[in-house]
Amino acid sequence: MDMNRGARRAALRLAGIVLLGLAPLAMAQDFPAKGKPIRIVVGFTAGGGTDAQARIVAQKLGELLGTSVIVDNKPGASTMLAASEVARALPDGYTLLYAPSSTMAQNPHTLSQVPYDPFKDFTPISMGGRGPLVLSVSSSVPANNVRELVAYVKARPGTVSYASFGAGTSSHIYGEAFVQKTELDAVHIPYKGGSDAAKDLIGGRVQYMFDSASSAVITSGTGKVKILAVAAAARIAALPDVPTLAEQGVAGLDLPSWLGFYGPAQMPAPVVARLNAALTQVLAMPQVRDFYRTGGYEAGATTPAEFASITRATYERWGDMVRQVGLAKQ
Repeated sequence: MDMNRGARRAALRLAGIVLLGLAPLAMAQDFPAKGKPIRIVVGFTAGGGTDAQARIVAQKLGELLGTSVIVDNKPGASTMLAASEVARALPDGYTLLYAPSSTMAQNPHTLSQVPYDPFKDFTPISMGGRGPLVLSVSSSVPANNVRELVAYVKARPGTVSYASFGAGTSSHIYGEAFVQKTELDAVHIPYKGGSDAAKDLIGGRVQYMFDSASSAVITSGTGKVKILAVAAAARIAALPDVPTLAEQGVAGLDLPSWLGFYGPAQMPAPVVARLNAALTQVLAMPQVRDFYRTGGYEAGATTPAEFASITRATYERWGDMVRQVGLAKQ
């Protein structure tokens, strides 16, 4: 009797261990639930480069996972509205954030009231793409290189304006660093996103900006914007004829920009793994890679651990840049 009772207990323990081991696998296989959409929140207005990347990934991701994946634009507050919404969401994998490096790496260094912690409130899932910012000018500005732009601004102290995606974003930090390194007197005009800033650049209401390469390629196609320089260590395949800032005498502005996918904190590891595997497939698709490359980015996934490490390293490096520039928190 006692032996039978002990054997039953052992069998139950073994069954529990087996079920416990199968639970993560089952969770990953059941995600996403049939008919339940996944939402990718983007902190910029529709029509910009980040939005366009999110949409092609959403389309392919939906096809791969067999569910609808929608892009939800939540512009404003230097992408903090979008990030905060995702940080508050249920950590079930159905609400994701597609964010630039500025969201996690710059905002905490430049803004006094950041309603999230980049390391405690999010689950890194995968890198989406890497790419530099570029220096673009309105065609109304008679400058065809960096030297001519600097001369133009110096001849008009305090009257030339440069746009940015928003206060504390990489676009703003690059703009401020450029002003300091070239000893300019220019006015910063922050926008709610890259597409709004680009519209005013096309219209000549602002004179120059550091824009994402993807957006700059589009705006330069209007004939009303010129790309003068790439803020990177080397020229990029999408703009092989555009020299770097360093080639034109402005060194030190070569921090790469990236975008990536996050979820809320405490997402189940199997769901993270499922999303990471799907994103890895999507970002390796030729159509997606070509789309990113056309905009000056290189699509490419990472593991969640690698992306967490990249986020931390970028945060530290941008902190150094902000301190060097002396940008006060706003």
